[in-house]
Amino acid sequence: MTLYDALLAFVERVGPLYPPSDLSVEIRVDGVPVVLSAPVARALVEAMRAYHDPNDRGSCDHCGGRRLDNNFLCADCGQPSGVFGQLVRERAARYAGPPPELG
Repeated sequence: MTLYDALLAFVERVGPLYPPSDLSVEIRVDGVPVVLSAPVARALVEAMRAYHDPNDRGSCDHCGGRRLDNNFLCADCGQPSGVFGQLVRERAARYAGPPPELG
């Protein structure tokens, strides 16, 4: 389904629930206009506000970047973030290196 088709399907699904409105918003998708009545535009705004992207894992505690991977490693600064990052940094600070070879 294209973006245009999805937007049109949303308008067709939500639009009939509201009386006609004098106010409207026109959105162009690849140059093709889609007209949204004011109630449909409000419904679309509410749907967008409620959307949570599965790739949104918050902000990096180290640099504030927004691109954390599944392991909470920041793609911007390379540092681990959150409680995991704190544990990694604490352990790294205590790490004294490998034990000396006996021999």
